[in-house]
Amino acid sequence: MRWTESLINTLWQAPSEAEISSHKLMLRAGLVKKLAAGIYIFMPLGLKVLRKIENIVREEMDASGALELLMPTLQPEQLWQETGRWDKMGKEMMKIQDRHKRQFGLGPTHEEIVTDVIRKEVKSYKQLPVTLYQIQTKFRDEIRPRFGVIRAREFTMKDAYSFDRDIDGLNKNYKKMREAYCKIFDRCALKYQIVEAESGIMGGDVSHEFMALADSGEDTIVLCPSCGYSASMEKAEGDKCPKCASRMKIKKGIELGHIFKLGTKYSESMGAEFLDKDGKKKTIVMGCYGIGISRIIAAVIEQNNDENGIIWPKSIAPYQVEILPVNVNDNETMQIAENLYKNFLSERIEVIIDDRNERPGIKFKDADLIGIPIRITISSQKAKDNIVEIHKRDTGENKLVKIDDLLENLRIYL
Repeated sequence: MRWTESLINTLWQAPSEAEISSHKLMLRAGLVKKLAAGIYIFMPLGLKVLRKIENIVREEMDASGALELLMPTLQPEQLWQETGRWDKMGKEMMKIQDRHKRQFGLGPTHEEIVTDVIRKEVKSYKQLPVTLYQIQTKFRDEIRPRFGVIRAREFTMKDAYSFDRDIDGLNKNYKKMREAYCKIFDRCALKYQIVEAESGIMGGDVSHEFMALADSGEDTIVLCPSCGYSASMEKAEGDKCPKCASRMKIKKGIELGHIFKLGTKYSESMGAEFLDKDGKKKTIVMGCYGIGISRIIAAVIEQNNDENGIIWPKSIAPYQVEILPVNVNDNETMQIAENLYKNFLSERIEVIIDDRNERPGIKFKDADLIGIPIRITISSQKAKDNIVEIHKRDTGENKLVKIDDLLENLRIYL
């Protein structure tokens, strides 16, 4: 990609409403643009990051055996009335009326819809277990949207639902999803903690949250340094660990994902049943597993930034390499830059070239701000000797290499 064609518009300062690092940097780096309170447009640079996270989630969900589907955001009132959640969800659920005065909700979650799918499709124990997932837009009418995409009114979420014959099957699926979540967050280079949590409006008697550790986090968690027990503040009782009686430490976190053992809360109220091998009707046992896809971006930035900007992990960086010719008016410099650009593309290296006719200071400042892992700097003086500089954004390491040796050196970093 050429910077002059990329629609990347950076800001020297973030709007005053931005309170935390990720919100400031996402706006300053041009990843998102605010449309209204809690509603953001993902610009091309930000969308590339979002899609990479989606791909990681999709790969791990598929590897776990889950099947992807796509359910409508627009959900009829009747299904929510069956579970009694139409009113219980409260004002967070956005509701609309069509021209025939029928009520619909803009989905904050999809338990009712997916249970309706299963009760129509699954009739026999032979069709179980099955796990379905989607990556879909969700809506919640937050009373106070804040922190950018961390607490937004419209956001991208992966939600999965397991359907089993019995509790043993649910426990196996729950463990499988927990392991898949760890793989996802590890691949996104996140530092996180798994904590016992309250199930709330979702229901069920067991749930765990995956928390990205961050001082700016909205959520409070407690950790036991002695036995490793951890829980959300709501779940914990007092400041003593229930397992070993040690005093627990308090930390802040950003919720990345939440998994629930729902049991038969939805399947019973909606009549989702199957015939067992003896021909007897039994209620399907369910689990639910959510990940805030767009929220992961903010959590990664909270954990990976410095005074100059974002420091992307290579797994989700919008580009792997940035080529920065210092002087675009120097023919020798630009010839080297263009040749490298073409070679990288042919090698399937994700690359952006800063071909703007801007002052070097602006280009270097923008490079640090958007945080591409590797920067290749080409100066007029070094270009005469066929030498370029490799700069690693995370460590600040600089290395001068001959152009003929550049690809070999890049392979070490990529």
